[in-house]
Amino acid sequence: MHSQLHRRRRQGALLFGLLLSVLHAAQAAPMGFEGSTMVMTDLGPDWSEVQSNVALTPRDALGVELTRMRAGEGSARRTLAELTYTRLLKRWNMPHAQANLWFFGGAGGVRTDGHTRLMLTPGVQADYETRRLYLSMTGRLYRARGINHDYGMARAGFSFYETAYDQTQPWLVVEVRRMRGLSERTELTPLLRLINKNYFVEAGVSNMRQARLNLMTIF
Repeated sequence: MHSQLHRRRRQGALLFGLLLSVLHAAQAAPMGFEGSTMVMTDLGPDWSEVQSNVALTPRDALGVELTRMRAGEGSARRTLAELTYTRLLKRWNMPHAQANLWFFGGAGGVRTDGHTRLMLTPGVQADYETRRLYLSMTGRLYRARGINHDYGMARAGFSFYETAYDQTQPWLVVEVRRMRGLSERTELTPLLRLINKNYFVEAGVSNMRQARLNLMTIF
């Protein structure tokens, strides 16, 4: 009796962990499951990026990323094209939650003032989630000769209610970020997130009155 109960609990925990791993792919994880291709966009007036990567293993992904940035209306834009690498450093599976520590970074050319310079972009992300709660912190360096656009970001969100995997789940996510050399103000953006299977859509308006649209899909 006790062995059967223990076995059922273990099976339930494994199934929950598997489901959470699948759902995590539709959160703000920097890569999907092994063999998948992820495409993500973050679109805004002063910062826009499009990226894609392929998960070569459960912990490693290679990809490409294009980022355009400016310091405000009328300012010169910088355009960065880079090759990226993502690594899952550590994963903690809990009975009803999951936590992750990621490394990601890239190397490429940034175009500014008519010149192209080598830029390196290492970063880390730590996150924690359940089916109803999501927390993350991200830091990334954007460094080239004479350029420093490092940024830090924190996110906290909750789902309004639980749904089945094949149903759309609405979330409210609040993002705080600050970017050196682009905007010296702290940007606060509430976002409505809709998740369904292997994609999500986010939309919101920041305290700087700038619209944000984020899209992601995994296939």
